[in-house]
Amino acid sequence: MREQDAPTEPVDAPLVPASVTLPEITLKAVVLSILLAAVLAGANAYLGLFAGMTVSASIPAAVVSMAVLRLFRQSNILENNIVQTAASSGEALAAGVIFTIPGLVLIGYWTTFDYWQTFTVSLVGGVLGVLFTIPLRRALIIHARLRFPEGVATAEVLKVGASSDAGAGGRVRLLLGAAALGGGFKFAEGGLKLWSESLEGAFQLGRSTFYGGLNLSPALVAVGYIIGLNTAVVVFFGGAIGWLVLLPLYQAIVGSPEGLIGVAAAKATWSGQIRYIGIGAMLVGGVWTLFQVRGPIWQSLRQLMALYGARNQSDGQSELLRTERDAGVVWLIGLTVAALVPMVLLYQGLLNHNLWGGIGLTLLMVVTAFLFSAVAGYMAGLVGSSSNPVSGVTIATIMLASLLLLGILGKGNPAGPAAALLVGAVVCCAAAMGGDNLQDLKTGHVVGATPWKQQVMQVIGVATGAVVIVPVLSLLQAKYGIGEVTAAHPHPLSAPQATLMANLANGVFGGSLPWHLVGVGMVLGMLVIGLDLRQARRGAVLRFPVLAVALGMYLPLKLSATILFGGLLAEYVRAAGKFSDVPTEDRGLLCAAGLVTGEALVGILLALPIALSSIWPSLSGDPFQLFADPPLGGWPGLAALIVVGLLLVRAPRSAGQKDSATVHRH
Repeated sequence: MREQDAPTEPVDAPLVPASVTLPEITLKAVVLSILLAAVLAGANAYLGLFAGMTVSASIPAAVVSMAVLRLFRQSNILENNIVQTAASSGEALAAGVIFTIPGLVLIGYWTTFDYWQTFTVSLVGGVLGVLFTIPLRRALIIHARLRFPEGVATAEVLKVGASSDAGAGGRVRLLLGAAALGGGFKFAEGGLKLWSESLEGAFQLGRSTFYGGLNLSPALVAVGYIIGLNTAVVVFFGGAIGWLVLLPLYQAIVGSPEGLIGVAAAKATWSGQIRYIGIGAMLVGGVWTLFQVRGPIWQSLRQLMALYGARNQSDGQSELLRTERDAGVVWLIGLTVAALVPMVLLYQGLLNHNLWGGIGLTLLMVVTAFLFSAVAGYMAGLVGSSSNPVSGVTIATIMLASLLLLGILGKGNPAGPAAALLVGAVVCCAAAMGGDNLQDLKTGHVVGATPWKQQVMQVIGVATGAVVIVPVLSLLQAKYGIGEVTAAHPHPLSAPQATLMANLANGVFGGSLPWHLVGVGMVLGMLVIGLDLRQARRGAVLRFPVLAVALGMYLPLKLSATILFGGLLAEYVRAAGKFSDVPTEDRGLLCAAGLVTGEALVGILLALPIALSSIWPSLSGDPFQLFADPPLGGWPGLAALIVVGLLLVRAPRSAGQKDSATVHRH
């Protein structure tokens, strides 16, 4: 091999060079991975059904892994990375399941959760999400070079845990201090219920409602800090279109929901109407995003085929850096085919043993799963997996599946909504895994992990989550009930996403879906694409990626407003760093990672009593809550955000000044 053809380290060289090999998949790492994946999958399932949200577990899993593995004589950063990879896979799979599978109970197709069907759907969806990350890793991480803010934050946490230099103690204290602050605020707000999670207000102008709000989450500020001002502005731009333009315009034409005013009227209109416009924009954005990355994806697939051919030669393995070795194409194709067979059998059974109908649904499932895994991965690269619109892409899938099933079954067939939900469940699991796994692979890219080993552990995490999720759902249903208030369960778990999916599937078959709003969203998506292309031709710094704008339309405005606040802080710190010789970005990123860590850890811990109460009825499901209604309103939370902002601005600068002083003394 010629010297110029020899593999070299990439420009953004990993922490552990490709030439260095450290133990990654060890017995202790595998055992810890399975335990954490099971716990986090269960906790996130409870949290999602109870509160309508899930949390990314990559950073909490990394923190727990570091604490446990330090008890052993030998451990390393790549082992810690392996653990967080598998653990977060279990958590991501739980999100995909709870957004869809409970809908089968809500429409009356199931009375209890079917273990083997749920296990099959979740396992197949999760495995497909893992497999589709193999070509997408190179397309989105290497070629597109997306930021993946939560993946980078996780890498910073792992670096701190592995660091042994003179400044490591200060960085650890910064991380732990920020984590304690973020966790403390979350416990006071989410556990004790001392103050509200948001500040919201609205006023009427004619028939229109004008809404404003701010989510009081330190983690969202940290996410905005990590992604930077440009992306934060674009996401907020989408939110402003949805909430400040489309919402009042719709109410001016159609009117507000009867009996509602102010904030309640704004939320009802957005949830019931405007969100469908965001979904239409997502449909266009998904297709456009896949079109944009078609080249890198195709190139990655060709590279995989070439590498497989090279492995038949004696020096095939030597031509590829350790940090660039994905799972082989045989595994990619073989496992994909193996995953599709049980789905064909499942779908044909639902369609009265219609084999061609089962094959058609399976093909739709695999195509949309790949498409939306790419979309979810792209969005995770922009804003992180915690803000990924997985429910939005699932809605799109259920819409497409329902339209296909209408032609096969006709209106009024009870199997139609059920089959659509099962197609959506697979795609939802795949998309959730696609976003989370690409985030984890970004972490591995930064620290110097071996991709194929991460992909193996992702499958282990998926299998663990698929095993434990059905007992979790069954326990919750027996103890609390899901969705609807009944005499036996007066306070059920609301399962908001699954309720929306169930209503959507029934709406398509009943002809009540607002297609005109979806069409408006598609037109808006095309207009945004045109605006972005114009910005590209002008060479403008500020771009308008359509999916980021659609994400802002789909998310509550209060979330994108808080993210914008974090982006403004990051821009201020970056500008201040121009006049200093001391880099501040790494310390600021570490501080932001600590805030995310603390809030995520406490968010999961607050969900555990809910889980345990379904096993031990004597235990209160919410033992920390002091007040049913927060007595202090949202103002303490606003003060908390100000404190967090000061920390993100001052901590990096003060640390930099100390480092500078040290340099001058020596």
